[in-house]
Amino acid sequence: MHRRVLLGSLLATPALAQAHWSPTRNIRLIAPYAPGGGVDTAARLLAGPMGALLGQTVVVENRGGAGGSIGAAELARAAPDGHTVMVDALAHTVNPALMRGLPFNYATAFTPISQILVWPQILIVHPSMPVRNLQEFVAYVKARPGQLSYGSSGNATAAHLASALLLNRAGLDMTHVPYRGGAPALQDLVAGNIAFVFGTVASSLQLAQDGRVRAIAVSSAERLAGLPDVGTVAEQGFPGYELNEWNGLYAPAGLPPRAVARWHEAVRHALADTAVQARLNTLGAIPLGSPPEEFARYVGAQREAMAAIVRDTRITIE
Repeated sequence: MHRRVLLGSLLATPALAQAHWSPTRNIRLIAPYAPGGGVDTAARLLAGPMGALLGQTVVVENRGGAGGSIGAAELARAAPDGHTVMVDALAHTVNPALMRGLPFNYATAFTPISQILVWPQILIVHPSMPVRNLQEFVAYVKARPGQLSYGSSGNATAAHLASALLLNRAGLDMTHVPYRGGAPALQDLVAGNIAFVFGTVASSLQLAQDGRVRAIAVSSAERLAGLPDVGTVAEQGFPGYELNEWNGLYAPAGLPPRAVARWHEAVRHALADTAVQARLNTLGAIPLGSPPEEFARYVGAQREAMAAIVRDTRITIE
C-alpha cells in the first residue's frame, strides 16, 4: 500500500498551467467521521492552504456515522461543480464489501482526486507481555488459543483489518474487542486489559517511547524513523504484509477534468506548505499527493484487496 512521494517532489512539481477552473463561492469539505480523528485532522490541516490557492474559504463539515457512509452519501448527492469535496479513509474501500442497501455505489458515485496521506500503524503490546518481537508474540499467542483479546478503534477500521489480517496469516485465535475510537482502546491496553492494538504513529509512538507500551512491529513496508529498531510485519515472517490507514480526496462523479486538475494542484500546494509538513511530521503521517489517474487505479485495487481480506477473515458489521 505504501508509495512514498518525497516532499522535494511536491515542491518541485510545477503548477498545472492548463487548470483554469476556479470556485466561485465557499467550499464544503466533508469529513465523514467525528471531530478529532485522522480524517478530521487531515481535512482541517489542508483546508487553509487549499483555500488560499483556490481563492475561497474551505469549510470542514463533519458528517459522521455508519462507518463514513453517511458523509459519503452526502457527497454523492452533491452537484459535481467542484464546490463540495470529501476527505475519506481506508473505509472508503472497505465499506463496499460490508454494507448492503446503500443509496449510492462507491465504485461509481465519486471522482478520485488524490491520495493525500498514509498513516502507518504500530503493533503495540503491554510491557508485561514477555515478547520483544513478532515471532515471540506469535508463539506466545499460539500457546494460549482463545484466551487473549485484542482491541481496535472500531469494527472494520484499519486497526481491525490490520489485526485480522495478521491473525489470519499467523493462524492465531484471539477475541476482537472493538472500541469507539483509538483512544479508549489504547487506554485499555495501557491498563493491561487487552493483549495488543494496532495504533497510529500519532497515538502510539510516544507511549512506546515512554515505555508504557512495547512496540514489536509496524504495518508499513518500511521501518519508521521514530522506531528504527522495530521491524515491519513483512520482514518478521509475513512477506507482502502491509496495511496502513490512508486518506484521499474525492468529489462527486462527473467533476469536469479542469476542476479535477485544479483540486489536485490544491492538494499538492497544501502538502508543500512548511507548516503542514511540520505538523505531519509530528503526527507520523506520510504525504503523497498522487495524481488523479493513479489514485483512481489505487482505489480500485484497494477495493478488491479489502474485499478479499473481509472475505478471508470473515469480518462482518452489525
